[in-house]
Amino acid sequence: MEQHRTRKPQSRRPAGRPPQTPLTPPGALVEGAAVYRVAARPRPGKPRVERPAPPVVVALRRLPNPRLTGLGAGLFASATMLVLGFLDWLLLDSSPLVFGLLFLPVSALTALWVRTADLVTAPISVPIAFAVGVVPISGGTGGVGGQAMALVTALAVHAGWLYGGTLVAGVIASVRKVRDMGRRQRAAAGPDVRAMRRPAPEQG
Repeated sequence: MEQHRTRKPQSRRPAGRPPQTPLTPPGALVEGAAVYRVAARPRPGKPRVERPAPPVVVALRRLPNPRLTGLGAGLFASATMLVLGFLDWLLLDSSPLVFGLLFLPVSALTALWVRTADLVTAPISVPIAFAVGVVPISGGTGGVGGQAMALVTALAVHAGWLYGGTLVAGVIASVRKVRDMGRRQRAAAGPDVRAMRRPAPEQG
């Protein structure tokens, strides 16, 4: 008996055309029958170089950093200037130059140590502290009236140091206020920026 041979059906293609190869996705390597997708390597960015902080900033960072209320900062400045005034009167014979030079760092520390919510009080507390500290070196005599006149005269004579210390406190308080406002804006815009930078999920 003759056995009929079964043949597999073959697809007909026009003569002269090469067999079509399956399309491979872009960025893929074909090896044998397996297709490997090549992942794009991220480009390395430029290394971020951190600049060293100035010596003044490093020295300020080493100082204690308390957070005083407006009243506490005023009491600190007034008590410090009163002690410095007495020391100037006892040791240096009421030197206005030394008193003025010492008033500048006290003004800076007052503006640095007051808390952020009470920054506006720093330029107000510093002139009061100067008036309190200048009492021992004013040299007034003859009762309350003489002391008051001597105090007014000392404030007028040392007005340059008074304005200088007040300016230092005002500048430091303004810089701290601007930095705090910028920090709050970055914190408020942080979630929105992260949501915009997050890549959209790939749809299969």
